[in-house]
Amino acid sequence: MKKSLLFLLLSVFSLTLHAQKDTATIRSIHQSDFSRNANINISIYPVPVRENRFTIKSDRDVSFLKITNIIGQDIYRAKYSNPQQLNKISLNNPKRGMYLVTIIFSDGSRVVKKIMVEESE
Repeated sequence: MKKSLLFLLLSVFSLTLHAQKDTATIRSIHQSDFSRNANINISIYPVPVRENRFTIKSDRDVSFLKITNIIGQDIYRAKYSNPQQLNKISLNNPKRGMYLVTIIFSDGSRVVKKIMVEESE
């Protein structure tokens, strides 16, 4: 009885060890990835955002904009067929809180900025 119980415990333990294997994907980061985004000048104003409107001004042409709330839900998306450097954004009834603005430029580089949205006074 003790031998069969020991065998059962050892086989369950070994199955558990095999089931707990973790895998990780590692992406190498090159110095060029940092230097390409380091020279981008972006202004977002007014900060904090009030009246549901704000402006994004950059020194490069913006081809895509996405705004997500802090839990990852998209609240705004815009793809520009004619990339532009000045973008006026009007949000549809955003809640007060922190949002992430993802900006993709015509050269493929990407920048993510945080904005704070306050309720209108």
